[in-house]
Amino acid sequence: GLMVMAINPPLGRFNAWLSIQLDGMQGGSRLVLGTLLGGMMATDYGGPINKAAYVSGTLALVDQQYDLMAAVMAGGMIPPLGIGLACLLFPTRFTKAERRTVPQNLVMGASFVTEGALPFALRDPLRVVPSCMAGSALAGFLTVLFGCGCPAPHGGLFLLAVIGNPLGFLAALAAGSLLTTLLVGMLKKPVKS
Repeated sequence: GLMVMAINPPLGRFNAWLSIQLDGMQGGSRLVLGTLLGGMMATDYGGPINKAAYVSGTLALVDQQYDLMAAVMAGGMIPPLGIGLACLLFPTRFTKAERRTVPQNLVMGASFVTEGALPFALRDPLRVVPSCMAGSALAGFLTVLFGCGCPAPHGGLFLLAVIGNPLGFLAALAAGSLLTTLLVGMLKKPVKS
């Protein structure tokens, strides 16, 4: 009852407002829009901001603006990929239990399931969230810059055969994931496992 009566109405209005704002930007710089959509995908890991970016990407498919969906997809894949790589490259920054999630995070990232990074973001939001947002924004920017296009609303790497400029898409994923990995590795303090 609390969700339906108190929480959903303001979040619904916020989501509608955000979608209108993003729709209004589509005539502007596509690089800025790709960067913004990519970064929004790593903001709240399945929450209203993430969903507003995703809806903008799927609505762009109707107008055959496949580059925006590619930016959204890359942005949503970066957090779990970057966190998984950070666990591998900076093991002293993570507990043993966190390091055991590497295979799941890599599979979730490859499948466009952003929520794999959520436990890490909840435990250390001031370091993890900005790191993921930076990597996702870079990936969103690069997908538009490289002319990548994604004609489907979900699928991650399983769509590589139908993505326009698949090598550019992979390069954007690699750059965004590495940026997130390096930022997390630099910002997080070593932990005792």
